[in-house]
Amino acid sequence: MKLLTHNMLACHIKGVKNNYPFKIEVEEVVEREADFDPEFLRHIFPRIMWPAFLQGASELGCREGLPEEVSPDMLDNEEFLKLFHHALLEVTLEEGFLICPESGRRFPVGQGIPNLLLNEDEC
Repeated sequence: MKLLTHNMLACHIKGVKNNYPFKIEVEEVVEREADFDPEFLRHIFPRIMWPAFLQGASELGCREGLPEEVSPDMLDNEEFLKLFHHALLEVTLEEGFLICPESGRRFPVGQGIPNLLLNEDEC
């Protein structure tokens, strides 16, 4: 699971109000090279919740060099775009868990795929 995916997911257990962002428990992280596409990064940037992205990057071990705060003018900085690209698209949670911030429920991630299926009593 890439941080792009992590940034879009929320916990949907019935009654949970603080459902975002998932905490990440890492068992295995894999890095895979991805084509660098500055236009895609500029397009997706406004949809990224930066604090959640930084949390995920820290948990996956790819936070180094990413600024605490960002602004749209940083999208013209190639060094920033390369750091953003690496954390967003090249680092993958291969095995581990996504943890609901309120309930603590652990959802498994296997072969890079998060399983967010709920039990009957959670619907």
